[in-house]
Amino acid sequence: MSSVAFIEERVLFSPNIPIEVNNLLQAAVAASSVDQRKAETLFLQAQALDSHCLQTYFALYKFYFFQKRLDDAERIVLAGLEESANQGGFPSDYRRLVGDGKKWNLYANECTFFYLYTLKALAFIKLRLGFNLDAQLVLSHLQQLDPEDLSGASVIMDLAAGVNE
Repeated sequence: MSSVAFIEERVLFSPNIPIEVNNLLQAAVAASSVDQRKAETLFLQAQALDSHCLQTYFALYKFYFFQKRLDDAERIVLAGLEESANQGGFPSDYRRLVGDGKKWNLYANECTFFYLYTLKALAFIKLRLGFNLDAQLVLSHLQQLDPEDLSGASVIMDLAAGVNE
């Protein structure tokens, strides 16, 4: 009789995530509180397995952020912005997007929402790194790209306003 190991799902990722990637991410999340090296290895394996899976970027930048590895988190955020823009067929530079704002619907699908949410993460990382002006610049562009605040960037805007006071 063979036994099958089940991994308890700790985080619900996109329903479209490949099962192998999800299994690696779940294992990484489980390991993150007890063995950060193992967790990082698993997160990186998931990303290597499917570099087009946006959830791998999300999981990895959140991991780095919570480990206070903000430079690494920023690097993965920028890579995630690039990948989501490539998938969505729009420019990855948020400053260009604002200039062509009428041309792009950033509420269109999962990869555009990911872009907005990840841009919010970039602003928060900039704020935590002490780059308040850079954070404000990202947030002002994000406000134009996400006028309905579906990404929840207003929370980071409030934090930034508090830092500036």
